[in-house]
Amino acid sequence: MDNFPKQLKLTALIMFLFIVAFSHTLALQQNYYSYSCPNAENIVKQIVQQRFKADRSVAAALLRMHFHDCFVRGCDASILIDSTTNNQAEKDAGANGSVREYALIDQIKAALERACPKTVSCADIITLATRDAVALSGGPVYSVPTGRLDGLISRASEVNLPSPSFTVAQARQSFSARGLTLNDMVVLLGGGHTIGVAHCNFFQNRVTNFQNTGAPDRTMDKTLASKLRKLCASNPNANPSTFLDQNTSFVFDNEYYNQIKKNKGILQIDQELALDPLSSSMVSSIATNNNQFRKSFVNAIIKMGNIKGSGGGEIRKNCRRKN
Repeated sequence: MDNFPKQLKLTALIMFLFIVAFSHTLALQQNYYSYSCPNAENIVKQIVQQRFKADRSVAAALLRMHFHDCFVRGCDASILIDSTTNNQAEKDAGANGSVREYALIDQIKAALERACPKTVSCADIITLATRDAVALSGGPVYSVPTGRLDGLISRASEVNLPSPSFTVAQARQSFSARGLTLNDMVVLLGGGHTIGVAHCNFFQNRVTNFQNTGAPDRTMDKTLASKLRKLCASNPNANPSTFLDQNTSFVFDNEYYNQIKKNKGILQIDQELALDPLSSSMVSSIATNNNQFRKSFVNAIIKMGNIKGSGGGEIRKNCRRKN
């Protein structure tokens, strides 16, 4: 009888550990860390706020990281894993060369490990940090479900992202393969590009030598084409960049859609969205209704964030390597 309370405690502990482990196999949940790490989301938000004060472009960088992560093996933070002598990881694939803010994720992870060791996944950190950065840029404030696991596999050879030179049909196929609709694609591209930038190597052919004819892309506004041509020629070795939204460059709003309707799309896919019958009506509708854009974006990015990882998972102690 003297051991009975101890047995109860042991049974309760075993049941708790079973529930925690089993919960990771269920669907993502709102406020997933409310018991295991109650201050988790506040810790993420505070560090993102500090970084945003120093550099507003962090919002676009996090959106890009989140997008590039989810499109390979699902939203499992596989993009954070460093390469080794035996494996070239996702972050070292050519398409991920401009992805940045890995140090910010490390900083957030370190703070969470101090508060709640081995509890909050790196995949959830990316998702939460992106959400907070969007809000800081003037975008919608929204809740995201959490409870993701960190992936165990990261291979550069698996990185197959939509190209900036894709047609709408090609981009649609890529998004559809991840369970995302044409409308999701239009608002996710707009969300990433309304505060994003592009380097000359991604659009220079549109302003200097379109389709090897020696003539610039006739679908681009002439004044903008001239401006970009000078930018890219100014320091070609440095591969300069420009804002994808030339008007409200640091503000998360629907101005990007108004820009591409005026033939001021920087990337080929940007301009194609406004010209292709598949997407042009959506672009026109969103361009006149910022609230529609905000609501549609929230639905789409939560949907994208629910793309499940594959190949098992864990809670990494260090986001850059498996446990």
